[in-house]
Amino acid sequence: MTRFKDSVIFVTGGAGFIGSAVIRHLLDDTGAFVVNIDKLTYASNLNSIPQAATSNRYRFAQVDIGDGPALRALFEAHQPHAVMNLAAESHVDRSIEGPDAFIQTNVVGTFTLLQEALRFWRGREHAAQQSFRFHHISTDEVFGSLGPEGLFSETTPYAPNSPYSASKAGSDHLVRAWHETYGLPVLVTNCSNNYGPYHFPEKLIPHVIIRALAEASLPVYGDGQNVRDWLYVEDHARALTLVVERGAVGETYNVGGRNERTNIHVVKTICRLLDEMAPSPQGPRERLITFVTDRPGHDRRYAIDPSKIERALGWKPTHDFETGLAKTVKWFLDNRPWWQSILDRGYQAERIGLPQQKQGVTP
Repeated sequence: MTRFKDSVIFVTGGAGFIGSAVIRHLLDDTGAFVVNIDKLTYASNLNSIPQAATSNRYRFAQVDIGDGPALRALFEAHQPHAVMNLAAESHVDRSIEGPDAFIQTNVVGTFTLLQEALRFWRGREHAAQQSFRFHHISTDEVFGSLGPEGLFSETTPYAPNSPYSASKAGSDHLVRAWHETYGLPVLVTNCSNNYGPYHFPEKLIPHVIIRALAEASLPVYGDGQNVRDWLYVEDHARALTLVVERGAVGETYNVGGRNERTNIHVVKTICRLLDEMAPSPQGPRERLITFVTDRPGHDRRYAIDPSKIERALGWKPTHDFETGLAKTVKWFLDNRPWWQSILDRGYQAERIGLPQQKQGVTP
């Protein structure tokens, strides 16, 4: 485990879905010392990092990335070699219902983190400045919606269509500006839809799995033909650490799984896998599928061209969608206590972000 040996890496949002996968990877497969910085919102779960209980290379700090003085104290105490910024509000429906939190965390929070990283970096000796990295993790949703053909590349113009994607686009632009204006050594990645173990139940795949096990209706937006490019979260975690390790400063890398699927295909495949692994006495679960009114600003298709990261860093996903989804369904079947505890805390999988918000109703 010589990778990142004796390096301190800050992972913001480390109790979230992708952040926890990054931390699990760093603890299992590298020699890094990890500081998990998370304010513990509704979607955070420290139980997503089981290695933390026994690792001497892990620390947790309950800190909001919008809290400059608290961040400054962490930088001074731990002297990080890299910052991986995964702290974000990320659920599109919630951003339609209440965009305030998305602006505060994704824009103001990223600004505050950049300022504290810049302050720390400027105070380092030259060699430490040269090796320091600020890695900002973003989404393909900043590029807007694709037609039936084409792929998002690193040079695709930004055209966000939801408060969530607009807030992430804003944070991406801030990171670029802090590099161009101040010289902060930054890296940016934009990823496609992630899925896998420890996924919070509000997102499509875990939402469908959990509702199907409960024999509840499986709501599909619109006609179900919206297309997403699916990326297994553990493949994404490997890509992110490779970017920190070998990515060129100032560059952006798109990370995608080359697994385009319609939403209705995803839902039907989950039903089929559950029917195989945990048959229902009431019959095949496709009977639970219902079609509901589409959400406002629902992008029709996303698809990423990951050629740059494949060519430059040698990364490729190790899971195709079928194997990754089967592993995910089995994980949710085998780890009911993890997601049941979220339901027991009062999480309700209710529809939010309804179309009337688009008609001028104040959120």
